[in-house]
Amino acid sequence: MFEWGRAICYSGYRQEQSPKTATYPTYEQIKEDLTLLNELGFKYLRMYDPIRYAEETCKVIRDCGFDMQLMLGPGLISEVNNPGCPWNKTNYSEEELKQRAERNDRNIDELIRIANENSDVINAVSVGNENTPQWGENNVPIERLISFARRLKEGTGKPVTFNEGVYEWEHLKQLADELDIISIHSYPLWNGNTVEEALEVNKTWYKKVKEWYPGKPIVFSEVGWATDCADFKQMREGQANEENQKKYYEEFWKWSDREQIISYMFEAFDEPWKGGNRPNEAEKHWGILNEDRTPKLVLKK
Repeated sequence: MFEWGRAICYSGYRQEQSPKTATYPTYEQIKEDLTLLNELGFKYLRMYDPIRYAEETCKVIRDCGFDMQLMLGPGLISEVNNPGCPWNKTNYSEEELKQRAERNDRNIDELIRIANENSDVINAVSVGNENTPQWGENNVPIERLISFARRLKEGTGKPVTFNEGVYEWEHLKQLADELDIISIHSYPLWNGNTVEEALEVNKTWYKKVKEWYPGKPIVFSEVGWATDCADFKQMREGQANEENQKKYYEEFWKWSDREQIISYMFEAFDEPWKGGNRPNEAEKHWGILNEDRTPKLVLKK
């Protein structure tokens, strides 16, 4: 397990950039981003896909001499049909599912290659990201995730983790046995909690996961508060704003810093490519900096 330090999820897609179209930030844009994050004291970054963008990020860290390390994931897509996903009802054929599994295998191979070629920067590799929930769009069978964990451990020699919502971990013991680190996502805002309730919710979940997996290092690999919201089916009205984001992080940091719990803030920058066409959708507004790289209230004294 690596030593404690401030951590953040980094996905710096700007206007007209998107992983869906493979239009990635340039070297100079990545350098601008990491310079900002370095000045803010972030030691650990998390990225989600084994793509050129991640490789360029490693290069910037190395070229600039930043004291930063990167957790990198494989960007898995679904290998099973999931009628429980509310927003994606696609029913893939057996041949399509086979092709999707083959793509995931290639991504694991790419993750191994990138981790080995950037072993000075990458400090952990992930089996996947939210690939087990009932509502999931990118679900993958547990036995496949276990096989990926073994391949990554053998192929990289790096600590291996899996990134998943806190409520799923109770049922993931078979996979957890293969992991070096348990990485949890906790979103009181999505669960309808107020900012006043949020810290206790995070503490409670952290304690539960520690009880489920004693002896395993546990990190928050996503923890955050949105600053806008288009509808209130899950979030309470009036909760997603910059004032509450500031309060949330100040209280969370006070606790996590004291307990020295590595916690990846979700996330560094707002991402306009996410979600649908409404500009105020919550998915676009989790950053602690705006898309134009200006700071939100949480970073202002």
